[in-house]
Amino acid sequence: MKNLAIARRYAKALLLMGKEDGQTEAYRNELNTITTLMGQAKNLRQVLANPLYDASDRKKVLMTVTEHLNLSKSMSEFLLFLFDKGRFGFLESINDFFQKLADDLKGVARASLVSATELSADTIEKIRQALSRRVGKDIVLEVEQDPGLIGGIVTRIGDLVLDGSVRTQLLNMRQSLKKGESA
Repeated sequence: MKNLAIARRYAKALLLMGKEDGQTEAYRNELNTITTLMGQAKNLRQVLANPLYDASDRKKVLMTVTEHLNLSKSMSEFLLFLFDKGRFGFLESINDFFQKLADDLKGVARASLVSATELSADTIEKIRQALSRRVGKDIVLEVEQDPGLIGGIVTRIGDLVLDGSVRTQLLNMRQSLKKGESA
């Protein structure tokens, strides 16, 4: 829990910087780029995190990476600050929080849509618009397929889950029948 609070604090600080200098979207992209790289390049992540290597050498590696990625001066300084404070290991969580905060700032909500079968682009757009009206925000929809649903769809927006799957309806029917037997 403490780790999440730390990550949230740094994400908020970066968002404030972005609001002040109008670079929130640029920071979003840069932070996502470095976080993705760290997730993919496990050797790089291990080098940066390994205390057996000299801290100044690890910092030079990080500086080289930020230069190679052509990150802004502000983002490079932010990453070096995280490194100096021993918080670079929180990068993924900071990115997650920052993405959510930047979405909120833009009035955007991210949602997932899981369907048993492939949906047409028109159907997906109608669902996106309905969700947008329901939450009062523009919706970015991530669509997946899961044949295990049998039929129907399941939609998630944050903590809100709208489950219209046949699988869930069958489970609910089963529960109702069991309750009827025990009554």
